[in-house]
Amino acid sequence: MKLQLKNTPEQVELIKAMGSRNQTVSREAQEAFAAFIGPVIQKVLQVAGTASAIYSDAPFNQDDSASYPLDLYYNENNTGYISVWSQHVAGGLPTSTDVSAIEEMKIATYRLDSALSYFKRYARQARLDIVSKALERMAQEVLIKQERNAWAVILRALAEATTSTSTAPKKAAGGDGGHIQAGWKAGSFVLHDLNRLMTLNRRINEAWAGGTPEAAYSNGVTDLYVSPEIKEQVRSFAYNPLNTKAASTDPAPTAAGVGAIPLPDGMRADIYRSAGMQEIYGVNIVELLELGNGKKYNTLFNEFVANFNYNNAAGHVGAGTTPGTPIAWTAAADGHEVAVGVDNSRGAFIRAVSVVSETGATFDAVPDDQFVQRSDKIGFYGSLEEGRVCLDGRAVQGITV
Repeated sequence: MKLQLKNTPEQVELIKAMGSRNQTVSREAQEAFAAFIGPVIQKVLQVAGTASAIYSDAPFNQDDSASYPLDLYYNENNTGYISVWSQHVAGGLPTSTDVSAIEEMKIATYRLDSALSYFKRYARQARLDIVSKALERMAQEVLIKQERNAWAVILRALAEATTSTSTAPKKAAGGDGGHIQAGWKAGSFVLHDLNRLMTLNRRINEAWAGGTPEAAYSNGVTDLYVSPEIKEQVRSFAYNPLNTKAASTDPAPTAAGVGAIPLPDGMRADIYRSAGMQEIYGVNIVELLELGNGKKYNTLFNEFVANFNYNNAAGHVGAGTTPGTPIAWTAAADGHEVAVGVDNSRGAFIRAVSVVSETGATFDAVPDDQFVQRSDKIGFYGSLEEGRVCLDGRAVQGITV
């Protein structure tokens, strides 16, 4: 992200006033500048992160406690209870809780904050570049904390969610009901993987009575978050010559090269022109650097899904190329990575965020009063209070590659 203060006479005058040796003038200028930068950083946080495209904001007053009505989900399962994954402590592990669908659920929130400081002489010199870099650092620190907490909830829900109508294997106890499907060929992402994921989503999203939903309340998987390595394989769809790989009636790769389903020439051309297709079957393919073998989101998912066994049914491929080979994913496993499919049409991911009464903003910036006259420094402290919740695990499915 990049924050750049405009070099206008008004802003230059304000920056210089913050560096004044007159404490009254300096403090008033800092108060005015803090009121200015709070909304700016708030806008940056809303668009810079990847999780902001998944979560919907549920604002609450800073003097109230966050809650969400679950009666909207009443009768969406046969037990009358739904599983909720929420983040209680910043940097901690999300918690899974079964709650009644007629309850007003209280959401645990936590504070994410950052502080910056620089010498007053830079303000007196109107060094807008230094002030801008300091603001960038504050926004980046809060953004990193936001993203980690938000994705922890998504990955925990993916690892633990079970639905009775699912056709995917679940925990090592056996049977179906999970939300994670093994890829057809270890280390490879093929079009058939996405096709099967869309079918899994449809099965998971049956009506509570066990049939076809009366209304299309779910549009299926809308976004698939993948690593750069998987995105590389998507781009390679463009230059794999048509029909040079044997196409089998069984998509399972029983031999090297068999089962790679060729794409139509028109789709290949689209991928070639766009330098990597952003959408397949109406599903957005979103690249995340944090995904991939050994990367932090993949490692976090390893912890959540340790000792899972995805493959108790014929046709699921693990480390080898023979259908039926189990995938036993543990924290120490190498070579496997996860692609995360999200159904954004359900509105299942909620971000409860506190609104500051005085400003109406969600990010609160104030002068940091720890600096005294002899330090010759200016400081600012910024924070927001939020809570991340997944109200419906049916909104997330995954593919292991």
